[in-house]
Amino acid sequence: MPVDLRHVSRALISVSDKTGLVEFARVLATHGVELVSTGGTRKALAEAGLAVRDVADLTQFPEMMDGRLKTLHPKVHGGLLAIRENPEHEAAMLAHDIRPIDLLVVNLYPFEAALAKGAPFEECVENIDIGGPAMIRAASKNHDDVAVVVDPDDYAALIEELAATNGATRLATRRRLAQKAFARTAAYDAAISNWLAQQIGEASPPLRAFGGRLAEPMRYGENPHQSAGFYLTGEKRPGVATARQIQGKQLSYNNVNDTDAAFECVAEFDPARTAAVVIVKHANPCGVAEGATLVEAYAKALRCDPVSAFGGIVALNRKLDADAAREIVKIFTEVIIAPDADEESIAIIGSKKNLRLLLTGGVPDARAAGMTYRSVSGGFLAQSRDRAVVDEMNLQVVTKRQPTAEELADLKFAFRVVKHVKSNAIVYAKGAATVGIGAGQMSRVDSSRTAAHKAQEAARAAGLTTSLAKGAVVASDAFFPFADGLLAAAEAGVTAVIQPGGSMNDKDVIAAADAQGLAMVFTGVRHFRH
Repeated sequence: MPVDLRHVSRALISVSDKTGLVEFARVLATHGVELVSTGGTRKALAEAGLAVRDVADLTQFPEMMDGRLKTLHPKVHGGLLAIRENPEHEAAMLAHDIRPIDLLVVNLYPFEAALAKGAPFEECVENIDIGGPAMIRAASKNHDDVAVVVDPDDYAALIEELAATNGATRLATRRRLAQKAFARTAAYDAAISNWLAQQIGEASPPLRAFGGRLAEPMRYGENPHQSAGFYLTGEKRPGVATARQIQGKQLSYNNVNDTDAAFECVAEFDPARTAAVVIVKHANPCGVAEGATLVEAYAKALRCDPVSAFGGIVALNRKLDADAAREIVKIFTEVIIAPDADEESIAIIGSKKNLRLLLTGGVPDARAAGMTYRSVSGGFLAQSRDRAVVDEMNLQVVTKRQPTAEELADLKFAFRVVKHVKSNAIVYAKGAATVGIGAGQMSRVDSSRTAAHKAQEAARAAGLTTSLAKGAVVASDAFFPFADGLLAAAEAGVTAVIQPGGSMNDKDVIAAADAQGLAMVFTGVRHFRH
């Protein structure tokens, strides 16, 4: 049976992040712990007046190769791996003058930080730690006897435990720390392997791993009976994961998912060109618009589906101002996410204590490379992010009638939005605003009819007698397999169509568009989103 309390007599400390290091080491010294350290860590402890032994004294082997070789030695790993009270292990330690190490404190070379700052290849390679993960894994394997700390956030709890146990660690603590340590090396190796796959152009490596650091445990998942946590991968893409929460209650699992969907959609609109607002409900846009100002864009987006907007997420591509804030708070909104906000708008939002305000410091680049993941039973799917943008597509007019300049602008707008609507997806747009959205239907014609119905309902809510789809354009995320979906849009009153094309029935669909007097553009690019 494992022993619960293990007295700490010797600690090996080697850290790149020296936060709280000296204070922690001083506490260890008060408990009579012998400190052994390396390089810069040893120097920091010595300069603080602590008695610290160089690891080279322990190993009787000098540090060399620019620090690449210093802890990879039997006297280090034997001290970490030796099972206490095991006669054979004790005999080997005695024969080879190996002394036990009871506490390992290591955090790794900052590879992720080097990657995040865009360091050159050679610098990233030099920030790949070898000795650190080897020691961490050795100590974690032998957690019945050895405690391992990989995060300065754990210093305080360990200090309390040492005080309560007269300088010992508890088995439960050692096991908890070992789990965290194994997870840390796994996430570290995942970051390195994924970076290297990218460097060599390997889209689907034979083995794929990823890891994350817990940002916060969530109250529950999609439903109250599901547990959940929000983890950060370290990717610096502006969004919900990197945002500062200015106010409001804790984000829920669904809030995070919906807010990410909203901000990724609004990223399709260059803030230097136009103000844009996206309103999302259940991961689908229910209103998207451009305008000269945010308040104008918000009013146009809200008009598309004011019923669904209640309790939704609002994403902005520009700094939130007071005019927009005053309009947004008029209805119940769960989250507002924006690159920034002025003080007056923050004060206005502050009148709604539960409304979350997230500021990201920027807008994500819709063209930037990246990966997305989705779990399935027994595995996960990994794919590159959908970086296709309509401005870079080779648009082909396939009908007799050419779209007008106004129609073409709305077609491009609608295709930006349809990229972010769950398939099958249909978007009606007019005047740089959505007027009807059909999402997630099993057939494209049903999505088209749903969007038409939404456009009719939006008109009714605005006190109009004519559907907002009248004179609008329509975008489809994938080709029309038959003419029925296009004809449903024509019946609703659209004048122009944008779709990928590529169906075996393209000729029939083009003929139907010509018969209705529609202009139709093929993009050659599909935007399925499941």
